[in-house]
Amino acid sequence: MKINGRCHCGEVVYSAEIDENKVVNCHCTDCQVMSSGPFRSVVMSLPNAVTFSATQPKEYIKTAESGNKRAQGFCANCGTSLYATSVGEGNKVYGLRLGAIEQREQLIPKAQIWCRSAAPWLKELNSITAFDTVPPAK
Repeated sequence: MKINGRCHCGEVVYSAEIDENKVVNCHCTDCQVMSSGPFRSVVMSLPNAVTFSATQPKEYIKTAESGNKRAQGFCANCGTSLYATSVGEGNKVYGLRLGAIEQREQLIPKAQIWCRSAAPWLKELNSITAFDTVPPAK
């Protein structure tokens, strides 16, 4: 599937070909901290199938629990988290962050990983009061 995405400010723009069957929610503690949320949703690109057409993203190299180094791509201007990929030479498969993808509503997670770190309250999310927008003032 062909997709396109961008950061919040629009400085980093990309297109990619992805495998829409490889959409996951990751509950690892790194994803929680780096997304400032309880989990992060990603879709995997095909090898070497991401093209940046505007400003190149900035990268931060982190070391995963496994010891693998992963490049974390983000916009240097607005800070939008865009992807993770391998470090060094070779084919690049990108774990693209769903929030920055225009077609994100079509990308339904097929699995959840690192669930040992998942916030326990996520199981109760459907029982919490929900509003379509901001709740009315009291």
